[in-house]
Amino acid sequence: MNPTLYREFGLGGIAEKIAAGERLSAEDGALLIATPHLAAVGALANEVRERLHGDKTYFIVNRHINYTNICVNGCRFCAFSRPVGHPEGYVLTVDECVERAAAFRGGRVSEFHIVGGCHPDLPLRYYTDLLSALRARFPGVHIQAFTAVEIAHIARVEGITVEECLIRLREAGLGSLPGGGAEVFSPRVRAELCPLKLPGDDWLDVARTAHRLGIRTNCTLLYGHIETPEEVVDHLLRLRALQDETGGFLTFIPLAFHPEHTSLEGELPGPSAWDNLRMIAVSRLLLDNIPHIKVFWIMMGLRAAEVALSFGADDMDGTVVEEKITHSAGARTPEGLTVAQIRRLIARAGRTPVERDTVYNIVHTEAAP
Repeated sequence: MNPTLYREFGLGGIAEKIAAGERLSAEDGALLIATPHLAAVGALANEVRERLHGDKTYFIVNRHINYTNICVNGCRFCAFSRPVGHPEGYVLTVDECVERAAAFRGGRVSEFHIVGGCHPDLPLRYYTDLLSALRARFPGVHIQAFTAVEIAHIARVEGITVEECLIRLREAGLGSLPGGGAEVFSPRVRAELCPLKLPGDDWLDVARTAHRLGIRTNCTLLYGHIETPEEVVDHLLRLRALQDETGGFLTFIPLAFHPEHTSLEGELPGPSAWDNLRMIAVSRLLLDNIPHIKVFWIMMGLRAAEVALSFGADDMDGTVVEEKITHSAGARTPEGLTVAQIRRLIARAGRTPVERDTVYNIVHTEAAP
């Protein structure tokens, strides 16, 4: 990297820090969001991405299962959840979840990704029975289940601590936690969009507890609604600080807000393609201690996801199969992809497809394109 090339864009100081392996500040983050020179920001992020991972782009063969859409939180940005008693509300039985897991069209799977609403009545036994049944039927499959918000809710319903809840879920088969529910840590944003949801500080505490128990997690940010650049930077730096403390985050996933069918439809347009690419790039540059940046193609779209692989992202998520939460909000992407389709998308972006498991052990690497 030649930092002088970035001086004409006002990014010379940031480029010098990146070349020297120095940590970026909150002020640097604000500048990266404010600058109109998106291509330069992307080039800086690509420098870091290739320093860490070269041309490798990771993906996993996974299957999403959304066990219930009944939720007490009523978040304004959510099109998936339904209140108790709503005619469209559902709860899958344990047997139904196992049947869905077994219906994976690819014939094999490395991970079950399980999230749902915060149901007011489901006891801990439901969740432990679900994990135990999946572990018994699919002993080689990693189970990544229940966001920090769900964990805190399950513990509260059961009347136990978050730590005890995690221990009992782990004993039943829990492998890791997905990163959802973080939204934006800003109290202002949460008060307006999700006042009943677990506060940001508590989300971080659940992740901290999981990491202390040896349970790895992902982390996220929901962007493209009412958040300010300062709130985005604060969110990212709080994740970075917790990673300094615990080292427990596997990957960061920027999540693009989809307004369709939410109470915000008509008020907010959602993020642009430029916003999506900028968020990927800024995340890669600020989160210097989180090894992977995932582009969630379900939310971003397939073509934009390809471009994001040159803006800092090194992970294309996975096959997914039957994703419901984002599609409830109007996503036009497929609900799932085949392994061959994901490999083609990655190769078309000039990257080398690398099939991984949940904790980034390599399952298979394609020849370089």
